[in-house]
Amino acid sequence: MKVPTTSHPRPGIPDQAGRSRPAPSRAQAAPSARVDPERWPGVAAQPAASWARTAVAERLVRHALGGLPLRVRIAGHDGIGQGGPLMEIRRPDAFFRRIGADGLVGFGESYMAGEWDAPDLVGVLTVLAGHAADLVPAPLQRLRRLWAPRKPAEQTNTPGGARANISHHYDLSNDLFALFLDETLSYSAAVFRGFPAEHDLLPAAQHRKIDRLLDLAGVGPGTELLEIGTGWGELAVRAAARGARVTTLTLSREQRELARERIREAGHQDRVDVRLLDYREATGRYDAVVSVEMIEAVGEEFWPEYFRTLERCLAPGGRVALQAITMPDDRMRASRSTYTWIHKYIFPGGTLPSTEALDQVTTAHTGLRTRRRDSYGTHYAETLRLWRERFTERAEEVDALGFDAVFRRMWTFYLAYSEAGFRSGYLDVQQILLTPEDHV
Repeated sequence: MKVPTTSHPRPGIPDQAGRSRPAPSRAQAAPSARVDPERWPGVAAQPAASWARTAVAERLVRHALGGLPLRVRIAGHDGIGQGGPLMEIRRPDAFFRRIGADGLVGFGESYMAGEWDAPDLVGVLTVLAGHAADLVPAPLQRLRRLWAPRKPAEQTNTPGGARANISHHYDLSNDLFALFLDETLSYSAAVFRGFPAEHDLLPAAQHRKIDRLLDLAGVGPGTELLEIGTGWGELAVRAAARGARVTTLTLSREQRELARERIREAGHQDRVDVRLLDYREATGRYDAVVSVEMIEAVGEEFWPEYFRTLERCLAPGGRVALQAITMPDDRMRASRSTYTWIHKYIFPGGTLPSTEALDQVTTAHTGLRTRRRDSYGTHYAETLRLWRERFTERAEEVDALGFDAVFRRMWTFYLAYSEAGFRSGYLDVQQILLTPEDHV
């Protein structure tokens, strides 16, 4: 496989958005130079926040942290917590002010600014994720709509909005993703034979994931397959090698070009058609429809249309196989309209479903029914650890692509934040089989 390239690497643009070591690695180190205000307006400047709001935020955060299995050092002095992974709040005034102004968005931006750090970042975030439901007192949770920022209208996943949201993340730079992914360029949970996982086993684990999903969909010689969300083409190549004919859809121009190149190199260009197309524009009928971690980018208000599209594209007797990241139903409903750090910097417009929500929407709007679920949450945690370690090891190469120190901290935080979600059990990933109600 050729080394992926892109002609326009995008260094730390505005609103873009370790195993952990005893001391911060280069990828985690606080920015040493002044933060570029054009690239990072939310990080370069402290937000406007009243003294009262900052004081309330400090009181709530201190109370929450004090009851957790953490050791929190504030401005160089041992402070609060019940013991556990170390969290160092280096600039408490700035830290509490950001949280007072912007909640969890401010928490992430404070890390990007180097105002707090942790030798074991995943450990700290895993504790926080494991206690997400009770960090904020129940009376204040009921007032969430009054204080939590709302998702901006421009991130709504209309056809135009979805293209912009996908481009924001996936068109960053193919070279960037190639630095920390394995040779399959698979950017989703792998399935390992055992733990702890090792990086040289990641390609086989990614193929195992793909093969299980294709088996679930019944893909074999002569299958007409629709894939929604091409990625960099590995699933399409794998399906074509089985003898399937594949139509695969993507909204990322960068991914489409590289996927086409990889498909040609594998000798399957006559069996795979890569289209730059929104799922809503899909046509034809297929024996199988597969989609890997695409539902998270659809948006809750468009879930009915998404599943109606899957049903419309399915030939009689066909099967749908999805890989989806899920979260607990109560947490999904409590946070469904909240604007988060992940929305602002990593995945604009994203929403994680619960298994209950998926069953409800398919039952209410389609004739599709869930026939099987297989859960792999611990496998995703290991996948993310391997990506994070490789990203950390290749910090100088990230620099060479034009991405600055703030971007590296942002990406480290994103990978650690995601890993913590799966390690704590707050997040899960599942392979799901759906078939029409009258199909056995």
